[in-house]
Amino acid sequence: MSETGAVVAWLTQEAYDRLKNELEYLSGEGRVDIAKTIEAARAEGDLKENGGYHAAKDQQGKMEARIRQLRQLLETAQVGEAKAGNGSVASGSVVTVDLAGEEMTFLLGSREVAGDTDLEVYSEKSPLGAAIAGHKVGDTVSYKAPNGRDVAVKILEAKPFTG
Repeated sequence: MSETGAVVAWLTQEAYDRLKNELEYLSGEGRVDIAKTIEAARAEGDLKENGGYHAAKDQQGKMEARIRQLRQLLETAQVGEAKAGNGSVASGSVVTVDLAGEEMTFLLGSREVAGDTDLEVYSEKSPLGAAIAGHKVGDTVSYKAPNGRDVAVKILEAKPFTG
């Protein structure tokens, strides 16, 4: 967490650069491309029954949402390595837990941080993420699962994500 209480995403320089390049493409060339697609579909005639037009507008909406998401992430990101482990769980940690008798390892953070890795990702805002954030290796906490049951989680390991 930052001094303002906002969740900080730790990004490697490589991840930051990749996301910045994606933002630049979507904000520039990507917007031009979708505008051309919409204009071409509009030229086909009646917009009420024009599937290509509606699909292009839908794609435009998704692209604008992604642009907003990337801007927010890049504005609040810390570039470098997450602060080395004192065994505490924080955003950017690779965490191993015992969850209801099963061991699982995942990244606490966002999919963008994980990049092309095969790591499963849990948001700090998810029930599991919120329950373990700020706790230390060896702690046992619980959270309420979607089915309403309390689930016990023991934190076995927490280390910074190195990408």
